[in-house]
Amino acid sequence: MARQRIVVVGAGFAGVSCVRRLERTLSPGEAEILLVTPFSYQLYLPLLPQVASGVLTPQSVAVSLRRSRHHRTQIVPGGAVGVDTRAKVCVIRKITGELVDQPYDHLVLAPGSVTRTFDIPGLAEHGRGMKSLAEAAHLRDHVIAQLDLADAAVPGSAERASRLGFVVVGGGYAGTETAAALQRLTTNAVDRYPRLDGREISWHLVDVAPKLMPELGDRLGRAALDVLRRRGIEVSLGTSVAKVGPEDVTLTDGRVLPSRTLIWTAGVAASPLIGTLGAETGKSGRLVVTADLRVPGADGVFALGDAAAVPDLAGGGDGAVCPPTAQHAERQGRVAADNVVAAVRGTPLRSYVHKDLGLVVDLGGRDGVSRPLGIDLRGMPAQAVARGYHWAALRTGAAKTRVMTNWLLNAVAGDDFVRTGFQTYKPGTLRDFEYTDQYLTPEEVRARTAADDG
Repeated sequence: MARQRIVVVGAGFAGVSCVRRLERTLSPGEAEILLVTPFSYQLYLPLLPQVASGVLTPQSVAVSLRRSRHHRTQIVPGGAVGVDTRAKVCVIRKITGELVDQPYDHLVLAPGSVTRTFDIPGLAEHGRGMKSLAEAAHLRDHVIAQLDLADAAVPGSAERASRLGFVVVGGGYAGTETAAALQRLTTNAVDRYPRLDGREISWHLVDVAPKLMPELGDRLGRAALDVLRRRGIEVSLGTSVAKVGPEDVTLTDGRVLPSRTLIWTAGVAASPLIGTLGAETGKSGRLVVTADLRVPGADGVFALGDAAAVPDLAGGGDGAVCPPTAQHAERQGRVAADNVVAAVRGTPLRSYVHKDLGLVVDLGGRDGVSRPLGIDLRGMPAQAVARGYHWAALRTGAAKTRVMTNWLLNAVAGDDFVRTGFQTYKPGTLRDFEYTDQYLTPEEVRARTAADDG
């Protein structure tokens, strides 16, 4: 049997889980494995708010891909920007900007998602995201910079009010945890700024939905809401953002909030790579796949994670698809690997079935809300479960050691509220980190592969 080439796109939970399984199952003589990713680490995304707040260092949540004892995968430093399923070619833009055509026998698409935005005036120019390690580190610098600048501003001035006004859009897990973590950062920092009064700092959490984190159920959603409001975070539900300016945010209910910091976490959309395949997508924009994760009509192509509408066979059927969560992505990665191995060896494929194990939300300090295995928890028990789950899910001993050490150090010594100074003069807005303009159109992909054939 000829040695086959397997290309995996994306180093998130789904992609890394798939690669690790492939390395353990296939011999080097059966297949070569390529992983397309801009960075040689897996980002543990659920802990990103703790990086932004300084509880964890960036390296703690960047889990090295080269630490595995089984590591033999070729890491291609770049991102996939187009796929021609007929020619079986994946177009890769390396981090140098060079475009490379990579043929494949089997392609696993796990490119993840990008921040979902809307056509709101000023959002792209002034909004900040929380989707990448660079964004989290940049956001921490920005928030501390606002405290520094407000401390130097005239008391009672419009500049001071706008620098101390913070708005988070999105009442899901990312938005709620980000607001909770960063509000604690600014509250704890006040003691180090004698010219600032904590009452001058305002935090707003805005969401168009009528409930906070509805997936947790009414009781836990209300518990999380109570925690935020007790800390002084104003939560506005049933409203959204109408306009974003350099010094204020206008809500759809007419209120104008002084703010130079708008953090946008209002959902995600499938990677633009999906649009280059010409394959069917669902209402969410994710690729329609079969229960065994294959893309219909695309020979040798599997899709999973945030980019795929995977049928939720454990959720009762009726067209239900798996939510884009880490626990589903990681398990889908293992099934995708098994099915690629089955395709290589000519054995039957299997369907993806997994019953959701529950949800955990860390609100910082002694607060949390969690529902492990359907059991409602709040307060310290919920936070202990959330941190225990995240710690156990970290893939390497080095990552676990760093995270635990950071947690203990922060609990004992607190924060020094220091800015790194990286990219100080760059705005760090949504358009600076997502690189959504780097993808090819389907026509450009076909033109490249046709030229290669010629």
